[in-house]
Amino acid sequence: MAHDPIITFTTDFGVTDPYVGTMKGVILNINPSARIVDISNAVQSYDVLDGAITISQAYHYFPKNTLHLVIVDPGVGTARRPIIVRAEHGVFIAPDNGVLSLIYEKEERVNVRHITAEHYFLQPVSQTFHGRDVFAAVAGYVSKGVDPASLGEEIKDFVRFAAPRPKPIDGLLKGSVIKVDKFGNLITNFTPKDVPQLFGADPAAFKIKIGKAEVTNIRSAYAEGAPGEVFAIIDSMGFLEIAMNRGAANRTIAAEKGTEVVISF
Repeated sequence: MAHDPIITFTTDFGVTDPYVGTMKGVILNINPSARIVDISNAVQSYDVLDGAITISQAYHYFPKNTLHLVIVDPGVGTARRPIIVRAEHGVFIAPDNGVLSLIYEKEERVNVRHITAEHYFLQPVSQTFHGRDVFAAVAGYVSKGVDPASLGEEIKDFVRFAAPRPKPIDGLLKGSVIKVDKFGNLITNFTPKDVPQLFGADPAAFKIKIGKAEVTNIRSAYAEGAPGEVFAIIDSMGFLEIAMNRGAANRTIAAEKGTEVVISF
């Protein structure tokens, strides 16, 4: 990799325990020139989809030779495989549990390898902390120039899942909340492509049912919302979001991740 390589972290390890700092120490012990950037260490615990969404929305903004560690690993210590993935816009090290599924969707070509070169692991390998002993150690060596092709054989049966998409049912469009952000905004799985009726020159009247609310307005900025108003907005990730101006929409309308979202015209 390039001089002073960039390594990103996307994990569910949080910030109150020593896990993230320990992994960074492993990397820097192997390659003191590495530059480590946190994308997020607050992925919801065990939530592979949340991890997949988080990395898929961030990786494209980094230089193409960036190495991304994506560790949301409820199967740690089991037979699930550690993998390394080469794509046009980065290299990814992760457990083979589907956490890179949205990367596979976005990238035209990927090369996925099962990491079996155990001499790059820290020994002994803990059954509960592969983030330290496997993934961080391998990242350190790859950032120092080890060829991913030397880490293991290419595989084609890697785990992937399709992201949940809205569906037309009985004349309605039904989707769901896929994420609640720190501000209480409810990020749905609708995009403008799913509801072009809302964004044409003469947008259709609509109603969005979600939790206790019926939303009938789309705003172009959070500050356009009236006090106490729950409205829709297209967020920076390109999803339809249910939000409030300086308020937590999730608490106000009693909605959360997984809540059904129904759009009618």
